[in-house]
Amino acid sequence: MGSTYGKIFKIATFGESHGAGIGVIIEGCPAGIAFDSDFIQSELTRRKPGQSRITTQRKEADEFEVLSGVFEGKTTGTPIALIIRNEDQRSKDYSHIAAQYRPSHADYTYQVKYGVRDYRGGGRSSARETAARVAAGALAKLLLMEMGVSIQAYVSQVGRLKLAKTYAELDLTETENNAVRCPDPVMAEQMFEYIDSVRKQGDSVGGVVSCVIKGAPAGWGEPVFDKLHAELGKAMLSINAVKGFEYGSGFEGVSLLGSQHNDAFYIDDNQNIHTRTNHSGGIQGGISNGEDIYFNVAFKPVATIMQDQESIDQNGDIAVVQGKGRHDPCVVPRAVPIVEGMAALVLADFYLRNKSSRI
Repeated sequence: MGSTYGKIFKIATFGESHGAGIGVIIEGCPAGIAFDSDFIQSELTRRKPGQSRITTQRKEADEFEVLSGVFEGKTTGTPIALIIRNEDQRSKDYSHIAAQYRPSHADYTYQVKYGVRDYRGGGRSSARETAARVAAGALAKLLLMEMGVSIQAYVSQVGRLKLAKTYAELDLTETENNAVRCPDPVMAEQMFEYIDSVRKQGDSVGGVVSCVIKGAPAGWGEPVFDKLHAELGKAMLSINAVKGFEYGSGFEGVSLLGSQHNDAFYIDDNQNIHTRTNHSGGIQGGISNGEDIYFNVAFKPVATIMQDQESIDQNGDIAVVQGKGRHDPCVVPRAVPIVEGMAALVLADFYLRNKSSRI
């Protein structure tokens, strides 16, 4: 199973939604990084369930334990193992679908691939697994902070409600001031009310998480197959419920002419090279060029809804799947720290890989 990621800064996650816990082993983290437990816990708290009435009401503290790799508050250079114990599993909520295939879930594909599946909350396919990524991503963020790199994601769209402003026109410090994690307070309120209305209907809705990375220097990325934007795309598309990724001008760029889309270079007063526009999204030829890196991640409506849906069971008979349990009506508010964490893992790996690119 593809549970590992990275070439130098590598992670391997483990655990299931309704097992004893979930966790991650991190290899390749340099020694001497200050291990800020409070910061890592704060990142997990941003992702944890039960934050408001528009998120799943599963109650998990998501407090992590360090099993290895940290001594006297700093990383030792050896493998770091972190574990998060599951505390509020309700496996009985899933007994009714033990032999049924839920629409748009991984039930059928896991059964076909492995011949067995953990139906309790989806087992390994559950988004609960992403808590381990957030923990590892928080450590990657600590490494990147020492390089002056910052990563900020936010909700830019829920259903048809979409921010008209770019990240440069928004006050991103407002992102954490509301339950939706949208930096526009007026739009955030509209999004909240819409998600709540969808929840009351027993349905779900998708959305978009946007992300901007500042401070990444020019030179990060490994052509030809390990281009920076390709790895960011892979990382984002590995997140549960993600259906699309675009960076820079994205699909909107097709409406421009080359003369309009090209990013012209200039030298500023400090003799630093910049581009006058940034349609490239901070990446050219698969390598960072020193400008802001920005991208969008599209999330589908959550597959589990509180409505009856027709499907089939493992015997091929028609079955009615009943929506039960505790689920998010919209995943994007809790996905913000996941997007940031995965972006941090990509950049931390490329930072370390870039150190071997030339003498």
